[in-house]
Parts: sequence; structure tokens; C-alpha cells
Amino acid sequence: MTGMTTAAVAGAVGYSVQQVRDLEAQGVLPAATRSPNGYRQFGDAHVRALRAYRDLARAVGPVEARRAMRDVRRLPAGQAAALLCGLHTRLNDERAQALAARQALESIRSEAATEAPPADGDAMTITQLSQALGVRASTLRFWEDEGLVTPERIATRAGTARRYPPGAVREARITAALRAGGYRVPDVRTALTAVRELHDVGDTVAALDARLENIGRRALALLRAGSLLAETIETARP
Repeated sequence: MTGMTTAAVAGAVGYSVQQVRDLEAQGVLPAATRSPNGYRQFGDAHVRALRAYRDLARAVGPVEARRAMRDVRRLPAGQAAALLCGLHTRLNDERAQALAARQALESIRSEAATEAPPADGDAMTITQLSQALGVRASTLRFWEDEGLVTPERIATRAGTARRYPPGAVREARITAALRAGGYRVPDVRTALTAVRELHDVGDTVAALDARLENIGRRALALLRAGSLLAETIETARP
């Protein structure tokens, strides 16, 4: 179909007329042709581009989607295809991180159900804990400043030193798992508040399950966008 008005192409994909104009101006859509009276004229390629953009925005966000839509049309075919493959890779990496975080939290929950009462010897120094978690000591201090981990302070000849009893070690492990899963510091703080109050990580595991479901929906949207963009990659070359 060719010669579609702005209103017609907007109605075909569920966008407003202004959104279509904005996306054309941003280079998300190929430039529309103009009728003799100066009105924009759109066609099937524009409808496909709008549908692809809608799914790309769901998958990777509108900023990245706008950039990808522009690049897909201007890059050589191989590079354009690689760009889309890269988006899939990033989404798969995000899923792998969330799965790793979930596994860590499940392990922590299992340990909490069977662990013996803590003893003095179970406490760790900041060096021991940083090595156990694979993070820097400065990262542990940052987490402390943000209220995510609460070590004890013990007197030493040089002043005071941090001491991490089992409860603080658990907080640090949960923080490490959630940060690896892509959680922002405020999200980690909320999760830890629930853990401290409820003594359970179940709600946090449920939050990760919801994130994994969301990643699955985004992956499907990316697949739909890719199928729509395949023809563009094959035909719309500079």
C-alpha cells in the first residue's frame, strides 16, 4: 500500500499523528514522499518500520531503539544484522545475570534454613569478605555507606576495624547477588529491608522471577522487530 496519509499510517499501528511526525523527524522512519499539494505520503515500509520500532522500544528502550532504527538503514547489511544480534546478546546477558542472582539467593535461603547458631569465629574481616565475594574492599565500604551492609566495629591498636558477623555476611552476599542481577542500589536497599524484617529472601526471589518474565517478553518483542527489519536490512542500503 502506498500513498497513505499521516493519519492512516498512524491508525494502522496505533500511534498518534504527532508521534509519526516526530519519529520521521528523528530518522526512525524513512522520509515520507510528498504529494503535489505538499502532504506526506507513507507506504508499507513505513508501517513496518513503525511496528519494528514499537517492539524495539519494548525490548531495549526508546533511546536505543531510535538509534538502532537509524543505523539499520544506513549500515552495510552485515553490520546492520550484527547490530541486531548484539541487542539479543545483551538481553541474554541480562537474563544470565538475573538467573545467577536468583541461584545465589536460593542458596542463601537454603543455608538460612539449616545454618547453626552463629559463633564468634564465624565473623569475617573486610579482606576475607571481599575475597570471598570477589569484590573490592572499597565496594564493601560503599555498600556500608549506602546502608546495605552493617558490619561491627572492633577496637584495634590502630583504631577500629570492621568485623562482619554472619548477619552482615549474609547481607553482603544478597547485595552482591542482586547487584550482579542488575538491581540498582535503591532496589537492593528495599530488598534488604524486607529480608531484615521478614528474615526471608522469598520476596526478593519473586522479584527476580518477575524480572525474568519481563526479559522473556522483551526477547519476544526483539524477535518480532528483527523479522520486520530483515527486509529493511536486505533492501535499504546507502
